[in-house]
Amino acid sequence: MSEILQVKGISKKFGGLTAVNGVSFGVKEKEILSVIGPNGAGKSTLFKLISSFMKPTDGEVLFNGKRISNQAPHIVARKGVVRTFQETTIFKNMTVKQTVIVAHHLRSKANLFGYFVATPNARNDEKHFGDSADEILDFLGLSSMAHEQASNLPHGHLRALGIAMGLATNPKILLLDEPFAGMNHDETMKAVKMVRDLRKRGLTVLLVEHDMHAVMTISDRIVVLNFGTKIAEGTPEQIQKNPAVIEAYLGQEDKEIGL
Repeated sequence: MSEILQVKGISKKFGGLTAVNGVSFGVKEKEILSVIGPNGAGKSTLFKLISSFMKPTDGEVLFNGKRISNQAPHIVARKGVVRTFQETTIFKNMTVKQTVIVAHHLRSKANLFGYFVATPNARNDEKHFGDSADEILDFLGLSSMAHEQASNLPHGHLRALGIAMGLATNPKILLLDEPFAGMNHDETMKAVKMVRDLRKRGLTVLLVEHDMHAVMTISDRIVVLNFGTKIAEGTPEQIQKNPAVIEAYLGQEDKEIGL
């Protein structure tokens, strides 16, 4: 299976602080790969570098063999590399369906003036986006909430809405930022199934997560960071037995990495 994403020697320095230090790894097509590490390991910075929300000091990110580093985030998203965020705060004053429809506009064929005067392209966009939003909400089990105000959703469904917004952009690889944070066990297992279903939809998934039980359950492979440096990469079974990973978690392996 070919690699859809390649991170090559990526580094990010803030003055004298090196947040990410020469990290390299690849992500295979339709793979679920997790990035883990103790607090302050550089996970969030790495995500920002991959999604081009931040420019690297050194190194590069390739998507389908082409460099995407230093391109604007919306250009990278249009290419198919889409990041979700920990909190879905935008559009909370809209309904669930309206929120997903708005997220589709990255794919608009009509321009802003076209929407203002309702050109044929704009009308076609709106119909297609509405139909697509219905399909996405049905896929994620949110159809019954389509006309609820987004701000009224419970925590787990709000996270699902964030994924729905990501799917609206028609991604090839979806970067999930702590998709299971704040969930109880049952909510987490439902979310794990939802992420697995994304693979069935043809997506590649890269996620940062602190819930190690979920990570070990869902991941094909895991990359471990510590102080900005990659210290391990492998299957969940390999990571659980890796001495460097156990040491990085300060002897908390029972609770943190499932040993």
